[in-house]
Amino acid sequence: MKIKFFAVGGTIDKVYFDKRSEYQVGESMLNEVLKQANVSFDYECESLIHKDSLDMADEDRQFLFDRIESDEHEYIVVTHGTDTMIKTAKKLQAIADKVVVLTGAMQPAKFKSSDAEFNIGCAVAAVQWLPLGIYIVMNGRIFKPERVRKNVQLNRFEDA
Repeated sequence: MKIKFFAVGGTIDKVYFDKRSEYQVGESMLNEVLKQANVSFDYECESLIHKDSLDMADEDRQFLFDRIESDEHEYIVVTHGTDTMIKTAKKLQAIADKVVVLTGAMQPAKFKSSDAEFNIGCAVAAVQWLPLGIYIVMNGRIFKPERVRKNVQLNRFEDA
């Protein structure tokens, strides 16, 4: 089994710039996270989009849909910004022959206190065991896109 990772940006890949006091989406942290975790499974990473999810347009979601649908791999993990992750997951639901797990982070992966490594690890476990379908894995839980919401006040995903 080989897991394909697609990075599309979001907080997980954000970098803090002191001079500007703002975040910008940087290069994907996937390879770094997987290397540091010393994983023993076969994987491939591809960075597709470098955007905050609030800046993602319908064309970006269609591009991701087309790229996943045409990819030869059955097991796919997408790192995505949390603000519009549910919208993207719903767009991907027409893909029937793959296990696709979307995950992200509330804090950039470069931060020591980030949830990125935990969420990626949960997504890796989930993609190997779930039946065909589209899922969101955040905060140690697995959700179907139509039954999840982001609780901004508590900074977590929960049942809708």
